[in-house]
Amino acid sequence: MNSLQNTAYLSNDGHYTIFCFGKTRLKFIAPYSLEYYTKVVEWDYGYIVVMAKYTHNQVEIEEYIDLLPVLDDLQMERDAFLKPIKAV
Repeated sequence: MNSLQNTAYLSNDGHYTIFCFGKTRLKFIAPYSLEYYTKVVEWDYGYIVVMAKYTHNQVEIEEYIDLLPVLDDLQMERDAFLKPIKAV
């Protein structure tokens, strides 16, 4: 299987975090002062460690995104959605 087919994408749009995989696009509220995500440090089956740049700070800050509560709130099957993802 092509590695791009197993890659999810993380970005932001204003005050929202966007997580895309395949044809699924999850959009949820991000911190109000988030400018952008600079790097994905780690992907661990729904748990993402990222570096983020905020308007109130000159340096990047390590942040943590847990997709499991988002998937649960949307009543999505965790394993079916997360298992194919190998990279973000």
